Amino acid sequence: MIKRLMKKLHYKILIPVILVSLAAGFFIGVGFQKAQEPSGGGLRELINRDLGQPQGVDFSLFWDVWNLVHERYVDRSELETQEMVFGAIQGMIENLGDPFTVFLKAEQSQRLQEDISGEFAGVGIEIGIRDEVLTVISPLNDTPADRAGILAGDKIVKIDGESTAGINLEDAVSKIRGRRGTKVVLTISRAKDGREETKDFEIIRDRIKIPTVKWKKVDSDIGYIQLFSFNQIARSEFDKALNELEKAGAEGKLILDLRNNPGGLLDLAVDISSYFLDQGQVVVIEDFGNGQRDELKSKANGQLKDSKVVILINKGSASASEIVAGALHDNLGVKLIGEKTFGKGSVQQVEELRFKTALKITVAKWLTPNGRSISDEGIEPDIEVEVPQEMIDNKEFEAGVPEKDPQLDRAIELIKSL
Repeated sequence: MIKRLMKKLHYKILIPVILVSLAAGFFIGVGFQKAQEPSGGGLRELINRDLGQPQGVDFSLFWDVWNLVHERYVDRSELETQEMVFGAIQGMIENLGDPFTVFLKAEQSQRLQEDISGEFAGVGIEIGIRDEVLTVISPLNDTPADRAGILAGDKIVKIDGESTAGINLEDAVSKIRGRRGTKVVLTISRAKDGREETKDFEIIRDRIKIPTVKWKKVDSDIGYIQLFSFNQIARSEFDKALNELEKAGAEGKLILDLRNNPGGLLDLAVDISSYFLDQGQVVVIEDFGNGQRDELKSKANGQLKDSKVVILINKGSASASEIVAGALHDNLGVKLIGEKTFGKGSVQQVEELRFKTALKITVAKWLTPNGRSISDEGIEPDIEVEVPQEMIDNKEFEAGVPEKDPQLDRAIELIKSL
């Protein structure tokens, strides 16, 4: 997901990685700068050793090791100078301990362009690194992964039989996605009855159409809107849902379902929040460090500011979903029901570099209006309700269906009492 404003040589992304063929609304066009790649192979002369070097940095140890390798390594005639430089950069970035800050070599940068153009297909999951483990943030509704039974919170321990220990997000994307109609096997570890169980899921890649909104009346005067993503059409689809609910006689009470919503455009998070807030209220704070903070505020709307609202969240709610949940909770005291959210509260910026490489770097963290860090804490529900595992295993759980969705049932019970 891309922040609303891009500069010439970089742009900001607001989510982890979605393994899908991305819809046009998820990305704004990006111009990639042409650059000369180094030619030839084997040992080459190292140039520009001091270009861009900051003052006061003792780099002698690096050169000591560099020179020893080139002087004494048994296969020094096969050393790839440029690859060694890339490896040193990757080591520096990995030392930060931030899974969302990644150095992209030329082929990885090219894959990013292909994601934008939608040339590849996927399985329909969003992934992130949680406690150094490759983790499913959420499966997208009605995608191959969703139909196969992949759940938010699942740990991906193998991809096509290869361990994911120590893998970074870009490599995971490369391994999971591929051409439409091809197969990938994800080995999933999932907690069940207090222990971890492992199972292989065979999934056929496909083009992914990302849904936006589903609505229904769940009681005589209670509306229900499930928002799947914050893409460019989210506001117009949200408007349509509200109009249909009004025609159906369900107005004044709304259950907003943000479960398994991985996020989207930051502008749309502000737009959706603005339905419920007065103009000028803080929706989210971007903390750039060193005391620099930007407050993003609600726009003129307020269409639902007098409505009674309850929000459903779970561990598949991330990014823009967490912004909206935090904004309505902190400003209005809207009750949150379900499970703690994923905690994807940071902003990445992609900078193009030499040799068609790029650096995706975390530049800011999100705070709720009350100053809570989304990235560090996630969003806690006011009323915790988990979906029993046996309901999922027995295929008895249906999201958005009363009496088959315990979290929705609790939300209906609460909103009736407001």
